Order: sequence, then structure tokens, then C-alpha cells
Amino acid sequence: MPSKLEKFAEFDTLKNCFTHFFENIAMGFHLKGKWRVDFFKNDHPIVLELGCGKGEYTIGLAEKNPDKNYIGVDIKGNRIWFGAKRALENNFVNVGFLRTRIDFIDHCFIENEVDEIWITFPDPQPQKPRAKQRLTNKIFLDRYKIFLKPKGLLHLKTDSTGFYEYTLDVIRENNLQLLWHTDDLYKNCPPDRQELINIKTYYEKLFTERGENIKYICFMLD
Repeated sequence: MPSKLEKFAEFDTLKNCFTHFFENIAMGFHLKGKWRVDFFKNDHPIVLELGCGKGEYTIGLAEKNPDKNYIGVDIKGNRIWFGAKRALENNFVNVGFLRTRIDFIDHCFIENEVDEIWITFPDPQPQKPRAKQRLTNKIFLDRYKIFLKPKGLLHLKTDSTGFYEYTLDVIRENNLQLLWHTDDLYKNCPPDRQELINIKTYYEKLFTERGENIKYICFMLD
């Protein structure tokens, strides 16, 4: 297994990996508005996984839905490396990875470029002063709204009861469209939505083995 530094070095050479940091914002991101044309080379819907970690969910969704394009987003290149390598080894041409902070995500896509967003087991930032860092805080939702298509879906999966309840509060306070939610996904998953439990991230496996309930929310920004 390559070392952390070796993964970082190889990350920049992988054809399905891209990086965009604050110091590059003034120059613009070369794939902004061009993901379909220049990278995926098709007109299929684009789905983001924010905080993708090792990319298990991004890869799992891409494998089950070849008619959609998936982009895993995370700040840690040594984690993304795992998903990127697996995608290349299996010739998943509908998968890309973007290394950036979610704070800069609106600099990487143009209006209506993204069809759907998944947020899978993010850091719940339980300390009250860190509420602005939660990925369903209104600050982040306003960023997503810049590039998410009207009626585009947002999915949240989390083990954190506090984060789950916080997100429901944000949805209510901002009059967003709550489509469905449950505090026990494995108990209440509809028969026609089994993909919600068939793909598991590393953390999801860890939490379920501990007997913790997985929470799920599906909502829209308009």
C-alpha cells in the first residue's frame, strides 16, 4: 500500500482527479461549466457526493447508475485516491473526483450544472459555535443553490441524531421542501428505495455494526 505522501503525489497524475484551492479562484476552474463536455463527454445528469472520503458511495452509485455522472468531493486527496484508483481499475467512465474545500464548491460549477447532491456521514460539528461549518447550514445551502438545478434533490445520511434534527430545523426555518425523512433508515426504508441501504460507506458499516440508527433526509431548495 502506498504511503500517504505517495498517494498525494499520484493523485495529481490520475486522469479522473482534479484540484481547486483558494489561491486558484482568481484564475477560475477549468472544468466549471464544462464537466459534461470536457470530462464526461456526455449530457447525463451530474450528481455530487460532498465529503466523499474514500469514495465508496460515489463508486457505488456510479456502478448502479451508468446513465448518470458522479463527482466525489473531499479535501483529503489521500482518501479520494482509493475511490479514484478503483474507478480507473474498473473503467468507470462516469466517475470523477474533486479535491477542494466545500467552502469553494460554488466556484467549480455554473448555474444549473448539477442535478443532485448527496451528503454522506459528514462531520456533525456538534459544538454550537461550529454550526456554520455544518454542511446543511444555510450558508452552505445558499452555495449549493447557485449550481443545483431547480427541484434538484439533496440527500443526507448521518448517524448523528443532533445533525439530523438540526437539518430538519434548517429545512423548516427556511421553508424548504422536505420530501421524506426517517430516524431509522434500515427499519423504514421503502421497498422501492433499497439503494439507500445497499451502498454503505466505511463509516456507515462502522455505525451499523455498533447498532446505531442511520438517519436519512431528502429535500429540495425550492
